[in-house]
Amino acid sequence: MQDAQRTTARCRTLEAIVEHAGRIEAIYKNDLKFGDRLVVTTRNSTYSIHAVQEGLYAVSGGWFDRQGLSPVKVAINGCTWGGRAIKEDILAARGLHLEFENSVVTSRILEYQIIPCSEETIQ
Repeated sequence: MQDAQRTTARCRTLEAIVEHAGRIEAIYKNDLKFGDRLVVTTRNSTYSIHAVQEGLYAVSGGWFDRQGLSPVKVAINGCTWGGRAIKEDILAARGLHLEFENSVVTSRILEYQIIPCSEETIQ
């Protein structure tokens, strides 16, 4: 069983989720600065997420591409363990699911990478 699947399998109770939440290796909303891009690879898709302003992201890929909406400006609710419990301060963590404000929930996150915005990119 892969690490991401083991993580989710262990977090089936609220007690287990609370314990796991304290030691998650993740990208937090505060980690992504204006102009940075976060690439999230899930089991079924890849998403490109740009920080455009406080709490708002330009998102392309996955479900948004399939609906012909990319890029779309959308808020991100946080990450879930596959149920209703959500960690609102997280943008991506292996084994969790990304949830957007329009109720789209991704498949399990496999990998993620921040591509920082450089000053040359802004100019």
